[in-house]
Order: sequence, then structure tokens, then C-alpha cells
Amino acid sequence: MVPAMRRFRQALHNPHMKPGWALAVLVCAAVAQAQEPDAPNGLLLVAKPGLLDPNFRETVVLVTQAPDSSTVGVILNRPTTVRHERTGQPVYSGGPVMPRTLVALFRSDSAPRAPAFRVLKRVYLSMHPDNIERLLAQPGGPLRLYAGFSGWAPRQLESEIRRGGWQLLAASEEIVFREDTAGMWRELLERSRGERAQRKNVTNVAIHRPAD
Repeated sequence: MVPAMRRFRQALHNPHMKPGWALAVLVCAAVAQAQEPDAPNGLLLVAKPGLLDPNFRETVVLVTQAPDSSTVGVILNRPTTVRHERTGQPVYSGGPVMPRTLVALFRSDSAPRAPAFRVLKRVYLSMHPDNIERLLAQPGGPLRLYAGFSGWAPRQLESEIRRGGWQLLAASEEIVFREDTAGMWRELLERSRGERAQRKNVTNVAIHRPAD
């Protein structure tokens, strides 16, 4: 993991880190990611209840920074009624960008040959046909298929976070490949609120702690 992204993850749990500072670290992480494109840098965006955009209302989005500092990802909790003809698995709605394009989120112990975003240590996101064909021809580890994806221009997501549209959480394999996603948004929203309250309480204790 690149140092800047590591610092951003630490900022999520730092009771003294102000939101603006954490966002500044996220921007630095984007620059560092451009220098080290193979470093995993996946995070979860949890939509706040006030986010009314129908594309992202009550969603959990796995996102990663691209080398050009844009952000791409897929919505984890919007399965459709469509099933893939070869796997029989439900196809999820990944987002409003290129909705007719098939995107794969998959686990692999080695880097795929064709281009892919490395979002976690052993988890990749790709829309490259060669990667998807290989995954369909030789099924192995966890695989999730999406129609379309989500995308933000450089600094666009940062602006949405500043306006209070999203909560941020660390990503994990358990979450991104969870089969039952019906209660995911509510669960992670409560988790993010709990972590935020815990950080606030720790800060208050530190501020009001009597001098020895």
C-alpha cells in the first residue's frame, strides 16, 4: 500500500483528524497512486441519508483511485433481476457510467494479464474483455459481475464528500463479496456513525482530561 493511502486509512480512525485534513490526505493518495499504479487503494463510500441522487441513494460504493486521479468503482448493493447467461449469477448495477458494459470484481492471488484496478490485496476490478473471458472460462475464486460502473472526475468526489454526501469506511473482502446485500447500506451507515461517535468521544475525553 502506498504511504499516502496508508495515512488516509489511519485518518479514518484518528480522533484528532478533521474531515478536511482527511480529504487532503485522500488527494495526496491519488497522486501517490499515479506513481504506483499496482498498489491496492480500495475504500467504501456509504451514502448519507441526505444524498438524494437516484443513481447513488442508499448505496455502498467500492471505489479506487485511477492513475489520472479520477475515481472509479462499483455499487455493491444493487443486484438486478438479470442473471448472467454463463454463470447464472445475478448481475449487479455498478453505476450510471457505460451501463451496457460488463465489469468484473474478482479475487486473484496473482495480477491479471490484462489491465485491472487492484482495489484490495487480492481483489481486482476490470472491464477488459480478456480478463472477463478468462474468469468465465476458468471460474475459481469469488466473482461479482456488474453492468456499468461509477466514476468521478478529479476532485469531484472530494467536493461531494465536503458537502456531506458520503461517509468513508475501509473495504474488506467480506463486504465486497457479500451475497446478501439487502441490509448492507443500513449496517455500514450505522457502523460509520458509530466510528465517528467513538472518535468524537475520544477527542472530548482528551480535551477535558484533567491535568496531572
